[in-house]
Formats: sequence, C-alpha cells, structure tokens
Amino acid sequence: MKIVVTGGAGFIGSNFVYYLLENHAEDFVICYDKLTYAGNLETLKDAQENPNFKFIRGDIADREQVYKMFEEEKPDVIVYFAAESHVDRSIEEPELFLRTNIIGTSVLLDACKKFGIKRFHQVSTDEVYGDLPLDRPDLFFTEKTNLHTSSPYSASKASADLLVQAYMRTYKIPATISRCSNNYGPYHFPEKLIPLMIINALNGKKLPVYGVGANVRDWLFVEDHCAAIDLILRKGTVGEVYNIGGHNERTNLEVVKTILKILGKGEDLIEFVTDRKGNDLRYAIDPTKIETELGWTPKTKFDDGIKKTVAWYLDNRDWWEKVISGEYQNYYAKMYGNR
Repeated sequence: MKIVVTGGAGFIGSNFVYYLLENHAEDFVICYDKLTYAGNLETLKDAQENPNFKFIRGDIADREQVYKMFEEEKPDVIVYFAAESHVDRSIEEPELFLRTNIIGTSVLLDACKKFGIKRFHQVSTDEVYGDLPLDRPDLFFTEKTNLHTSSPYSASKASADLLVQAYMRTYKIPATISRCSNNYGPYHFPEKLIPLMIINALNGKKLPVYGVGANVRDWLFVEDHCAAIDLILRKGTVGEVYNIGGHNERTNLEVVKTILKILGKGEDLIEFVTDRKGNDLRYAIDPTKIETELGWTPKTKFDDGIKKTVAWYLDNRDWWEKVISGEYQNYYAKMYGNR
C-alpha cells in the first residue's frame, strides 16, 4: 500500500512513520507535513534514508496543494495525524485550530471523494468526550459516550470526527476513527507535560504544575498507540470508532514526582501555577472494543514507559535543545511567565 501520514513530522505521526517502515517493508510511506512549530523534519532524519519513504511539505488546509499530492501520489490510505493539538494554544488562538482541524479535515475528505481512497483514518482524542469526575473511578469513556467538549481544541477535533462520519454516510468514504488517551514517548514536543517536566528538571528549572496537580490522565506509550492504529487500518471495520487507552491513570502530580525520582531530582522544583481555563478533571478510556474485536492490548506499563521516555531525552539532548530554542522560548514565557 501507499500510505500518506499527514502530520508525520510531529510527535505521534513520526513515531507512526517509523512503526510502518519497521513493520511493513512492503508499504511505501509518505509524510505530508506543513512543518509548523511542532513539525520537525530532523525527527525523520533516519526515515529519509529508507527508499520506501518520501517527504512532501504541504498544508492540509490548502486545497490546491492537497489535490496536487493526491494526483501525483495516488495514495491508498490516508492516516490523518495533522492537527493543532495543544489545549493552551487553542485557548490563545482558537481560529488557528478551526482552520487546521476542521477546514483541513474537509479538504482531505474532499480529496478522498474526488480521487478515491481505500481507507481514511481519523486520529482523534479522548478529549472529545469532555471529562469524568475525580470521585467516580468506575466511570470510563466508551465509543458510545456523548461528545461534550471543553476547549477550542477538543471542539475542533469533535467537529472533525463529525465531518468524517458525515462523509462516510453521504459520500461513502471508507473511514475509521480512533480516540486515544494521552500519549508519551520519544520525539514529544516540549510544550506537553511529560517532556516539559523532563527538560526543565534536567536544566534545574521550576516544574510548573497546574492547580494542585490533581487532574487525572490515562497515559498511553506512543508505540502502543501506533500498533493500535496499524491494526485498525488492516483489520478494523469501516465506519467504526475505536477507543485506544493505556490502563495507566495517574494524576499530573504523580507523573511529575515519578519523573523527578527517575532523574534523582528533589520535589522542591515543583511550582504550582494558576490552573488552565476549563481544565478537564479526569480522562479514562475503556478500550474493550478494540481489545475484543481486534485483539489489541497495550504492552507498556507506565512505570516502564516513563523510564524509556526519560532515557530517550537523556540520550537525545541535541534534538530537544534545538526544539526549545527560538519561537518556543517566546511561547513558553507567554504561557508561564505571569503565573
């Protein structure tokens, strides 16, 4: 198959590119990425040495560029990772998220309708379900949970999901949707919780934790997520939604303390800052459907995955030192300077 991975220079997308190249030598993989602040072509340095890989720079919301790519490459599969994904950024610049995550989705779907496709896969998020109360650990998100968004980011992703479902019904686009819990692992952009805490701790800087750090997230090691998406592409049922969860719930404060312990740093580096607007309390996914129908289960426990992740950042200092220079420093100051 010829598989186009949109957003393949980002965190999860790049990990998926490497997963495909390693596990499916018979496929040809194309990364289509605009290379915004979170897209790092250097991440794909090793992939570019593979004859079954090609990089194309392009904007998913630019119809002319997308149609040209479809005409020239004639892809069999689109795996749609490309998205603005940081909640704080969506609160500051909602319109940017609407353009990329909604208009971009419609352009890609129109291209699938015009040129044909064997499968379109929408990579979504558990945030489209809203949140769960902290005092009800028995409650989980299922595929039948109502969409109930809390931020411009999650609203844009829910809108994209609904567009995909509408195109499936109206135009018979062969599509699937997956909704995952919080990912972590190599190549994670340093504005997100885990890489931010690792890098700040390594640099002896304060670790900003929202509120009192009580918010709960279900953590999924990125390689497990890639395996699940690959399985959905090859064995999943067209038209279905699959939840992908890690069975690894932790409070944000627990995550931060675990990182400090691994690095041998003191908890005095923790600094509690003003909570995010509309911050969701708890995410927790029930992945029973993908486990029973497709046989997927996460292989990586959080205690093992977080050690692997910390080790990767220790071994790849050059990568993240380049990432946190320039524009990102300005953004960091804007987000946390006055908290």
